[in-house]
Amino acid sequence: MVGGFGIRIENVVASATLFVEIPLEEVVRKVEGVEYEPEQFPGVVLRLKQPRSACLIFSSGKLVCTGAKSPKETKEAVANVVKILRKIGIKVPDNYKVEIQNIVASAKLNRELNLDSIAFSLENAEYEPEQFPGLVYRLDEPRVAFLLFSSGKIVCTGAKTVADIRRAIEKLDKKLKSMGI
Repeated sequence: MVGGFGIRIENVVASATLFVEIPLEEVVRKVEGVEYEPEQFPGVVLRLKQPRSACLIFSSGKLVCTGAKSPKETKEAVANVVKILRKIGIKVPDNYKVEIQNIVASAKLNRELNLDSIAFSLENAEYEPEQFPGLVYRLDEPRVAFLLFSSGKIVCTGAKTVADIRRAIEKLDKKLKSMGI
């Protein structure tokens, strides 16, 4: 949980550049439990137990890590993959770069929301209850998208930092209150 509104980070997606080619066949031969079906997907899937996450490893030396519950956990996951690759003889340089691409968080505005009223009043809002029970609202600064539900639960996606999530939720809450919602 992070700050007010019961903010909970659900998923962090990061990419890493290892600056070295990765022989995927060798990874498959030497690392237990990886998944690799090159006809369907060009990367190796490595699931980690600690921290619980999944990393996609590409021959270009790029990684995509998903499933961690914090930016710190994501960096740990990438460091663990690097250790595994080094253990099987791949010389990964120390200066690899990890970049947070997306943080998904859930939170609760402690009140019910009238989505029809919000859809009518807010620019950048999309609401089609016949297709999906949530309202989509996009914010330009910080650049995130929200899913709002009538229960007051919200999902925030697209943020690059936890601070951006907090700022975006505070901004959304303030805007809704100024509209009397």
